[in-house]
Amino acid sequence: MERDKICTSDAFCIILQSMYEIFQKYIEEKAEFTPAESERIQSFAIIKKLRKRQYLLQEGDVWKYDAFITQGCVRTYTVDDKGSEHVNSFSIENWWTGDRESLMMQAPSRFNIDAIEDTELVLFTHENFELLCREIPSFNHMVNTILQRSFIAAQNRIQASLTLTAEEKYLNFISKYPGFASRIPQTMIASYLGMTPETLSRIRKQTAKK
Repeated sequence: MERDKICTSDAFCIILQSMYEIFQKYIEEKAEFTPAESERIQSFAIIKKLRKRQYLLQEGDVWKYDAFITQGCVRTYTVDDKGSEHVNSFSIENWWTGDRESLMMQAPSRFNIDAIEDTELVLFTHENFELLCREIPSFNHMVNTILQRSFIAAQNRIQASLTLTAEEKYLNFISKYPGFASRIPQTMIASYLGMTPETLSRIRKQTAKK
């Protein structure tokens, strides 16, 4: 993966700095860092841009990064033997993305991650990310808090998939993520909710009448 943070002009450097500032604002809202710590974090940052439909990760590759989205939207999904896509998650700005199983096990990923919109990210190689966690206690605490919340969110998603009706799943989805419906194709939302596009269309019409 190319190091997009290398500057070729002053104007390009300004654009990259602006992209990084979104990440910097995010971490400063969650923890306190000294100027030296902030500079240390930034020194490891890699700026990455994805065009719509461009892959961040493809099935079979080993995921090596901790990735934060500063703008845009990506989906994580698998493709079965029949060619059908199964969406595991969506991630938007101020969210993290990647395949943690592949990252921690250094095993080929079962997932694809691609951009639903033009997307910008801040990446850290996992080696550098762990180094920052060891060197900067407040950064480590922030990361642990994020991982705990991610685990809780995964538990809630599993519980919802097991207990809610199709209509309840949709209502729960738009309640938690009100902006997603206007940004993500309905076929992808249906796949995420575990229903056919036709079922989702019927539910949307029914709920619109209530």
